[in-house]
Order: sequence, then structure tokens, then C-alpha cells
Amino acid sequence: MTLRDIPLTTIDGRATSLADYLGDEPQNTVLLVNVASRCGLTPQYAKLEELQRSYAERGFTVLGVPCNQFNGQEPGTASEIVEFCSATYGVTFPLLEKAEVNGEGRHPLYVELTAVPDAQGEAGDVQWNFEKFLLAPDGSITRFRPRTEPDAPEVVAAIEAALA
Repeated sequence: MTLRDIPLTTIDGRATSLADYLGDEPQNTVLLVNVASRCGLTPQYAKLEELQRSYAERGFTVLGVPCNQFNGQEPGTASEIVEFCSATYGVTFPLLEKAEVNGEGRHPLYVELTAVPDAQGEAGDVQWNFEKFLLAPDGSITRFRPRTEPDAPEVVAAIEAALA
């Protein structure tokens, strides 16, 4: 099974996979982010939505994965998460169901993603909410740690390169 084929579930309960977001188009790119509503980094939702709006027409999708593993900062139900994201940040990008990104219950998607090293060459556990993985059309994955803002030059450059 490839990363594209790992079974996922949308926040409203529909079966999906990364293949649905990456599609068959050669330029489709996904920025996968574990998100939380009650975190000091939660304002990153606004910048993630800006990226979604700026690049969607070029085959780019932000994909949010709610996670409650970091100090219980995503305690809400699926409907509460959707309402918060929509009302507070105008989020239009898709969200998946809440998932564990670390530990024994780690979602199979994150088993694969956490093997990817960041810019300093460090792989392993997700450090906190809002860790980002850019999945490029060529199959490469670029990892950005939580404090890297979605509109940081290195993130934008990686998105631009993937969409080129």
C-alpha cells in the first residue's frame, strides 16, 4: 500500500484517501497539517486558509487533521471543530477525522510521514500541533515543524516548486 492509498476518513465520516486529493493531475499538491482549536498556534488556520485560496486553482489543497494529543487542545466533536474553523477562520479546506499522530495509536498515515526528516535531518514524532507535510506530485515530502508559519518563505517556495 502506498501513502496515496492509506484509508482516511473525512471529518463528516466519508471514506477517502490522499489519492482523492492528489488526483491524477501532475501538479496536484497537498499540505497536510495536524490542527487544533485551542493551541497558541491556532491562528495559523488563517494563513493556511490564505494558502488554500491563493493556490487552489493550481491544484493545491491544505488538508487538516485534527489531533487532541497535545495537552488536549482539540477536545471538540467533529461538528464543533467544523463550526469553530468556519466561524473563526473561514476555513474552506477539507478536514479529516480526528487522529493520533504519535504513539501506539498513531494513524498509518503518520507512521509513514514521521519517517520523513525535517530540514535539520530529524525524523520521528510530530512535535506539536500544526506540523506540516508538503506532498508534492513527484512523491517527495517536505516537512515543516509547528512554529514554521504557513506563509514562511521556505513553505511558499516549496509550494511554488511543487506546483511548477
